[in-house]
Amino acid sequence: MADKHGKLQPVEAALTTLLDGVGALPAETVSSESAAGRVLAQDVMARLDVPPFDNSAMDGYALDHRDAGQWLPIVQRIAAGTHAAPLSPGGCARIFTGGEVPAGADCVVMQERVEVEGDRAWIPGTIPAADNLRRRGRDVAIGARLLAAGTRLDAAALGHLAGQGITRVEVRRRPRVALLSTGDEIVEPGRPLGPGQIYNSNRPMLRTLLTRFGAEVVRVATVPDDAEGTRRVLQEAAENADVVVTTGGVSVGEEDHVKAALETLGRLDMWRLAIRPGKPLALGRLPRQAASTGEARFVGLPGNPVSCFVGAWLFLRPLTGALLACPALAELPRLMARADFATQTGPRQHYMRVALDFTAEGIVARAFRDQNSGVLSSCIGADGLAVIPPDTTIAPGAAVDCLWLRGD
Repeated sequence: MADKHGKLQPVEAALTTLLDGVGALPAETVSSESAAGRVLAQDVMARLDVPPFDNSAMDGYALDHRDAGQWLPIVQRIAAGTHAAPLSPGGCARIFTGGEVPAGADCVVMQERVEVEGDRAWIPGTIPAADNLRRRGRDVAIGARLLAAGTRLDAAALGHLAGQGITRVEVRRRPRVALLSTGDEIVEPGRPLGPGQIYNSNRPMLRTLLTRFGAEVVRVATVPDDAEGTRRVLQEAAENADVVVTTGGVSVGEEDHVKAALETLGRLDMWRLAIRPGKPLALGRLPRQAASTGEARFVGLPGNPVSCFVGAWLFLRPLTGALLACPALAELPRLMARADFATQTGPRQHYMRVALDFTAEGIVARAFRDQNSGVLSSCIGADGLAVIPPDTTIAPGAAVDCLWLRGD
């Protein structure tokens, strides 16, 4: 059992706790045109061969390769989108890119190599069979798995579906997220600042990241700085959300009410992690009051913007990946790089914002100079997070493990 009250817990243990028992969300049917970024709920099988017939890879002349090295009569003209008649023995066909290769032909000679006089063409010798042909089913064979369940539909995948004439697909419902901000000092952009107040930078940042991770933000709210109001807003948020995310309010201050509200309403699974930035991070569950409707997962992120940014990548992305049953989202890609910086960690694992340079000698990780948890500018140009284990000394040139942030 994780110690949720005192001892700092490793990031790996926290992530395991967060994902324990998480199941895939139900499926829904959507049009392929609106499916960009969605995750397939089931395998899609090919209905057609791709390409559907042997076709020419270029403009040229189709023939039997054994007839090369002589003048051949041009017996037909084949444009893309027209049906090709069988090729007469000893003849050739003028053909254009994408055109159907006629029966009796087994190669295409590019037009630049052919001399034409009237209705006949000189074909150079030694033409290999299958030259410049795209065979039927070369890309996809009918009945084969076109796309696997768990695939996130990007541009190429959507093109693959369109090539089969598929217009509707089964995808996972997007995880519904309630995004809550705490603190009377937080003001939304566009309103005047009062004494001691700051603008809410976490909300738009997290909303953008959650959308990128495949989730849907269904509720945004500000949590009042009192115990009763905090409990009320958390419970309301849990009723219609799969995940409730808060920023701030999970530390040990007298005005930090979120942790106590979570323990009253639901379950605090873990609190205070061995992580830098982001130690005051809480994970738990909020049951819904409506009968038989399960529970919402709770992620309480720190209020400092960098801690919020790092916590989103480390916990919210894997959580949405698990809810979507999408392996590509569930785990961040990792790269090994050579450090151009020196650092030393204490008992907490440090996630340093780095720019990654891909050089002929390998990948170089260049750390942003100011790694303070309040310096959000260090996240703007960050390509990755260099993972520095606890109690570790890193010298320039040392190998460091980096989480890649630039992919989907």
